[in-house]
Amino acid sequence: MAEQLPLHFEFRANQTFNDFFPGTNQEIVTHLQQCIAGVGEQQVFLWGKPGQGKTHLLQACCHQAQNQNLSSFYFDLSNAGLPEPLMLSGLDQYDVVCFDNIEPIAGNAAWELAFFNFFNRHRDSGHKLIVSASSAPGDLAIQLPDLKTRLNWGLTLKIQALADNDRIEALIFKADQMGFEIAPQAGRFLLTHYDRDPASLWALLKKLDKASLAAKRKLTLPFLKQILDEDSHG
Repeated sequence: MAEQLPLHFEFRANQTFNDFFPGTNQEIVTHLQQCIAGVGEQQVFLWGKPGQGKTHLLQACCHQAQNQNLSSFYFDLSNAGLPEPLMLSGLDQYDVVCFDNIEPIAGNAAWELAFFNFFNRHRDSGHKLIVSASSAPGDLAIQLPDLKTRLNWGLTLKIQALADNDRIEALIFKADQMGFEIAPQAGRFLLTHYDRDPASLWALLKKLDKASLAAKRKLTLPFLKQILDEDSHG
C-alpha cells in the first residue's frame, strides 16, 4: 500500500517572525526560533486566547524551517471539520510539524490514537512539533491518558495579550509593514473608538490602507475620522 502523503498547505507570505510584533511575547518568539534551529526544546505547546497571534507564529516557524532547508508542515485543525486521521501517515518524516487549534481532536478516539502514534514516531526521529490551542494542555478534554501526558512534555508557553501602549506600537508596526504610516494619535483614536481585538484592528488597517491609496491622502486623524464616519453610515 502506497504511503499517504500529507495535505499540502500554503505559506502566508506576510506571517514571518519579522512581520510579528512581539510586545511582551519576545521570549516566546525566541523559544520558537531556537526550537526550529535545533538549539531549544524539541516540542512547544503555545496557548492563549484567539486573535493573539498563535497562527502567525506557527506559520513563522514554517517560514524559518524553509529558510533553513528543513521540511515543514502546517495544519489548522479547526477548519471545516476534522479530516481522516490517515492524513497523519507519513507526516512523521517532516522536520517541523505545526498543528494549530488542536482542540477538535479531543474526545475523538480514532484521532487521539493516531496522533499519539504520530507523536511517538515523529519525536523518535528527532523532529520538532509545535502545537497551539486556546487553553493549556492539561485543560484539553483529551481522553487518551498517554497522549495527554505527551502534550505536557516539552515547553508550554502562554501568549500574552498586548497592553494598550503595545497595541498602539503594533498598529504603527503593522501599518509600516503594509507600506503606510499611522500616527500615534491616530492609533490611540482607533483603540478608543474601535474594536480592540487585534484581528479586527488588522482588518481595519487593510481598509484604511485602501481608503488612503484611493484618496491619495496620508492617514491623518481628521481623514481617519472621515473614513470611519463614512463607513458607519455606509
